[in-house]
Amino acid sequence: MQRLIDQSKRLVNKSLNILLHGETGTGKELFARALHDSSTRANRAFVAVNCASIPESLIESELFGYTAGSFTGGRSKGARGLILQADGGTLFLDEIGDMPLQLQTRLLRVLAEHEIMPLGAVAPVLVDLKVVAASHRDLRSLIAEGLFREDLYYRLCGATLYLPPLRLRTDKSFVIDRVLHQEAKQVGMDVQLSDTTLALLLQSDWPGNIRQLRNTLRFALAVCDDGLIEPTDLPQEL
Repeated sequence: MQRLIDQSKRLVNKSLNILLHGETGTGKELFARALHDSSTRANRAFVAVNCASIPESLIESELFGYTAGSFTGGRSKGARGLILQADGGTLFLDEIGDMPLQLQTRLLRVLAEHEIMPLGAVAPVLVDLKVVAASHRDLRSLIAEGLFREDLYYRLCGATLYLPPLRLRTDKSFVIDRVLHQEAKQVGMDVQLSDTTLALLLQSDWPGNIRQLRNTLRFALAVCDDGLIEPTDLPQEL
């Protein structure tokens, strides 16, 4: 983690797109936002797009926007796409490996030409972007399967950063304490972990990583008594 932070400090204001790799729940979006907030673009927009959650029929209009009358059901005055909303700031593309191939081609043009063509437009619009993409999938394997464009991969990976899974981190005690403090503050509680509870949390493999840890501590806060979280306050799976 310290090496990752040191590298990020050097990269944050360089004209390189960044590709984040990490298992589900390792905090890729939080890390992308930290990159943005630490950069000279911090006073401009940070726009997050989950490429896996937007329906394929809508992702093109959502990303690139459209002009008035482009299609039935669209807004009467058209709409600025998410890419244009990130102009001057940072565009975070989460789960980039799930982006349909035809949109990969259009995104490649955005990165190569620094311009977008909204649906129905007759002229391209210039855009200034820092792109941070993330995936828990092996993009090289997707390239070999013909599911991801190799040229887009090399446009995105000006720098590749790997977020370690929680089970391999040596600062687990710090992470647990930090997340507990955040969650307890949200509900106005003052709590502590018993020694036995902390030992159980440190021994867990955390397949869901920090997201699973956060949900575990939320559950414990909801059911614990007397401001002390005991093993019986943890979800049964632990």
